[in-house]
Amino acid sequence: MGKVTGFKEFERLSEGYLPVKERVQNYKEFVLHLSDDDAKEQGARCMDCGIPFCTSGCPVNNIIPDFNDLVYNQDWKQAIDVLHSTNNFPEFTGRICPAPCEAACTLNINDDAVGIKSIEHAIIDKAWENDWVTPLINLNKTGKTIAIVGSGPAGLAAAQQLARAGHAVTVLEKNDRIGGLLRYGIPDFKMEKSHIDRRMIQMEAEGVIFKTNQYVGDNVSADDVLKDFDAVVLAGGAEHPRDLPVTGRELDGVHFAMDFLAPNNKAVAGDVVADQIKATGKHVIVIGGGDTGSDCVGTSNRHGAASITQFELMPQPAVEENRALTWPNWPLKMRTSSSHEEGAERDWSVGTKALIGEDGKVVALQGIRLEWKGREMAEVPGSEFTIKADLVLLAMGFVSPIQNVLDAFGVEKDGRGNVKATTDSEGCYFTSKDKVFAAGDMRRGQSLVVWAIREGRQCAKAVDEYLMGSSVLPR
Repeated sequence: MGKVTGFKEFERLSEGYLPVKERVQNYKEFVLHLSDDDAKEQGARCMDCGIPFCTSGCPVNNIIPDFNDLVYNQDWKQAIDVLHSTNNFPEFTGRICPAPCEAACTLNINDDAVGIKSIEHAIIDKAWENDWVTPLINLNKTGKTIAIVGSGPAGLAAAQQLARAGHAVTVLEKNDRIGGLLRYGIPDFKMEKSHIDRRMIQMEAEGVIFKTNQYVGDNVSADDVLKDFDAVVLAGGAEHPRDLPVTGRELDGVHFAMDFLAPNNKAVAGDVVADQIKATGKHVIVIGGGDTGSDCVGTSNRHGAASITQFELMPQPAVEENRALTWPNWPLKMRTSSSHEEGAERDWSVGTKALIGEDGKVVALQGIRLEWKGREMAEVPGSEFTIKADLVLLAMGFVSPIQNVLDAFGVEKDGRGNVKATTDSEGCYFTSKDKVFAAGDMRRGQSLVVWAIREGRQCAKAVDEYLMGSSVLPR
């Protein structure tokens, strides 16, 4: 490393935020990425640790020490080349990845981890600013055609890799815009959609064809797709939400999180959205403590909710993990997002007994305290409570992909309703259906954007090998 004593000399510096009062007035990004000097200093904190566990902790195996050192030496152009060698879309991961690489950082054993995500964010933003992100066009076409079903991070990564291998790639997206859950699942204040749009321009120059409003299994026949293409990759998201089977679930004002978030993204994009669910002036209850719940909190704050309360079934985790026990694995610990900092009450070990309504509309939630003993849960006698609720958002995760897409292709499923396909070298990403592959959430279930990119890239190599007998694409 360029400065082997940097981790002793410099403290971790996190990215800054715009003030809460300013950022909740709009849906623009508010994270202030590091200056060149700050990024240089943070790159200097990367240790000459011998075994870079950060690289194995990163699902796409980013070559993290190398780009940290390049940023320390201010060689930004080489840094983006190293970053792009493993990650097609660092502008996505640099904004919304939870950074398992940092959990695996050797410095994280007894100190603050290197700010890898902030360095990645700075690299890709500088690359776009300097026009270093350009199309990589393969003039040697193979004549093979591939359909990618779904345009989220897995589909986009697979499409870009396969186009660069010389194949003719068509992306079929059921929505009216490209991006999948990147477009309609993640609020703009976390990632503005211009980042997707400019990648589309690059990919179209590389030969990728994008088609929207193409819902395979609905207005598009799977048989026609199989007939028209030499290979098919199923790369949609896990969009079937987990429901809450309690009394009052049917009341007006009780909605799945995505029915709240996706239309809001459409409205931010300038669409006229009829009957949009708004939190303005309402007492909002968010059930579920994960990222989707946090997105509901941030969006409700921007709507001007009267109050926001977020309930989590599981117990409150420790503020700090036992690093000696968990490192280099992803730890379970208390995590507070920027949306929580904007205003919300959070409560743990809470179960929902019923939703109470008047004239068909939800007006309150009846909850109960829970006691956890290991993995066993029990209600605490006499702990029932009632809280006012005008809007209840169910953000308890996603159980599987949309089934009619899988049924249309007739692929075998696993016990969770995902496409059954292994990642072994033998039959890698291959489904039970001839010439059909699966990657990302459709194969592994609900997961991170960085895992989707990894699987899209690896699946692309498998498809290339299937069509050509061998592949020069990286796995």
